[in-house]
Amino acid sequence: MSKIKGNNDGPNGRNESYQIGSRKEVSRTEAVREVKGGKHPDSHVVKINGREYVRDNPDGSKKDNVNR
Repeated sequence: MSKIKGNNDGPNGRNESYQIGSRKEVSRTEAVREVKGGKHPDSHVVKINGREYVRDNPDGSKKDNVNR
């Protein structure tokens, strides 16, 4: 299990890539594929305006969110 952090590198701060563990730039589509494949059980995928994004599962901790 690796910590996922959004890079906010798309238009209007959308995440087009993520930092996952020691990997600094994982594409949005690859991160979504990994989450759907069960590699990151503390995260899930949401669909917004037809695009899928990675989100952390709720736990009440702001510092643990994809977008801090």
